[in-house]
Amino acid sequence: MSAVHLNIDGPIARITLDNPAKLNALTVEMLQQLEEACATLERSPHARAVILTGEGNRAFCAGADITGWGDLTPTDFARNWVREGHRIYDRFVRLSKPTIAVIHAHAFGGGLELAACADIRVMAPNATLALPEAQVGIVPGWGGNTRLLRLLSEPVVKEMALFGRRLNADRALALGFVSDVSDTPLATAQAIAEQAMAASPRAHEVAKYQIHAAVGEDRAAMIEALGGGMIGATGDRAEGVAAFKEKRQPDFSGD
Repeated sequence: MSAVHLNIDGPIARITLDNPAKLNALTVEMLQQLEEACATLERSPHARAVILTGEGNRAFCAGADITGWGDLTPTDFARNWVREGHRIYDRFVRLSKPTIAVIHAHAFGGGLELAACADIRVMAPNATLALPEAQVGIVPGWGGNTRLLRLLSEPVVKEMALFGRRLNADRALALGFVSDVSDTPLATAQAIAEQAMAASPRAHEVAKYQIHAAVGEDRAAMIEALGGGMIGATGDRAEGVAAFKEKRQPDFSGD
């Protein structure tokens, strides 16, 4: 049974983590389902923005389910759990559509790392953020000590990763990690997403690629995607494809 639900209802899609009995802690299956949701969204011509949220009122996501990695060998932990999770999180980051994470309750460890993958975040007043991995003898593995440093300063990340301090909503807002603190974070995220519907989806896609390339988020892929979009619109590209199909030499015009 799926514990990650994708609902595409009009132009605003919603991904919901649905494992409330374990505070929406991520399992191997949930990671795979998240990747499948991303693939479906990229193929969807209708979805123009994505809201990421969690089921229940106790946690957005408490991180990775320890039963999924606790008994792994060091090699399997590094090769399969950490690298695979990182790859799937990167897949969510690279969505061509604007994304909003709704931190309606606590986001710890892998849950905070997942929220950091969204373009912006909306947070409830009583929610907190934490990197508690050291308390169980590990370190953040899905961007907590890397991607998070592009969104928060080094001292703040060290507070969480080394000293176990939590960030509350007001401080997260002051630091710019969240865009809004709201008593109704899902409704606020929905309103923000609806505002985006007035703009060009292609402009959103290209702007996201440019911003990611500028800050070093998968820079090589973003630069090549932008170049691919430019060359794909040329007459030379159409002529090259036609010549290949017709088994003749292309006559490039520079258009």
